[in-house]
Amino acid sequence: MAWVVQDAEGLIVGPVAEFLRDFAARGNSAGSVRSYAYVLLRWWRWLAAVGVDWDRATAAEVRDLVLWLQLHPKPRRSARTLSADLVGTVNPKTGKQYLDDHYAARTIRHNNAALASFYEYWAEQGRGPVMNPVLRAGGGRRPNAHHNPMMPFRPEGKLRYNPKVPRRRPRALTDEAWDELFDTLTCHRDRALLALTVSNGARASEVLGIRGADVDWGNQLVRVIRKGSRAQQWLPVSEPAMVWLRLYLAEVGKIGPGDPVWVTVRRRQRQGTLTRVPMTYEALRAVLRRANARLGTNWTMHDLRHTCALRMAADENVSLRDVQTILGHAHMETTAEIYLVEDERHTVEKVAAHLARLQEPKPDPAPVATAYRSADLAVLFGDGLLP
Repeated sequence: MAWVVQDAEGLIVGPVAEFLRDFAARGNSAGSVRSYAYVLLRWWRWLAAVGVDWDRATAAEVRDLVLWLQLHPKPRRSARTLSADLVGTVNPKTGKQYLDDHYAARTIRHNNAALASFYEYWAEQGRGPVMNPVLRAGGGRRPNAHHNPMMPFRPEGKLRYNPKVPRRRPRALTDEAWDELFDTLTCHRDRALLALTVSNGARASEVLGIRGADVDWGNQLVRVIRKGSRAQQWLPVSEPAMVWLRLYLAEVGKIGPGDPVWVTVRRRQRQGTLTRVPMTYEALRAVLRRANARLGTNWTMHDLRHTCALRMAADENVSLRDVQTILGHAHMETTAEIYLVEDERHTVEKVAAHLARLQEPKPDPAPVATAYRSADLAVLFGDGLLP
């Protein structure tokens, strides 16, 4: 197993190691195992600080940890430099807020979910606390225990100390912003990678996993491995993205069917020879970091995914089911909740037009007649009886 948790003496924590082994055997990805390992490392340090054994932990320790995560910043290996003045501010070009050093609400919710899973595993083994210290909001009773079969199921089972997550609207690049970002890229690899992402909305990890055999040049398709289900799926690619991909591969040279498509521009020393190494997620972040520094923006790879999704959702010839399939969402509700919304820019434009119409001069009212019309009198009195 690649990930283990060690205590203060450098010894492997047995309960965590056994849980992670079982967690990995259930088909979870290496990234998920790594994420759970860091959560349990934080939990073990917290228990050591408060002087409580892991199998004697109660809901009080979980509650206090949540409060501590909400109040204290994340530890950093080095202090902020250029980004120190931008923490918590909003970028005037993108309208997006710069992240600060505090734990996000989603991170705390993930922390609680991992701890609940850890103690559920040990409850199945007959060890650990009698009651799971990560309580649920329903007071520990079974969700929908007294459900009326004639009524719909209610969403129960929420963890008690989960902070609320504000609903975020998807951020999309305008055509002008996309052109500006694309023009600032300095090599064919970066142009091909971002053009491919904005054309089919694949996640960064999915795009970086593409290999030589995953490119169908004739049909303009690429094959990705979905992040959650690990299923293989072919996605369409725009014609410009295929052109940039061809130009990039002409510079790199021949790539075998099993070789990664995205590699470093500069060769690095490996086993005594200079060779190109596979591009990592951190290297991809560095590409956008340099582009953002030149433009004064804070775009991310996920913004390109949002851009692709909103473009498809706004096209009347593309159904919501099509958007769900391309994005790789397991449930239609996820796609509808996030992307079946009108773009804020269009809403602002409509309201601005409404305000402009209110300022337009009103037309003069029709003149009011001061006498009876002769035709009406003729109908009333007859043609020969008019006064």
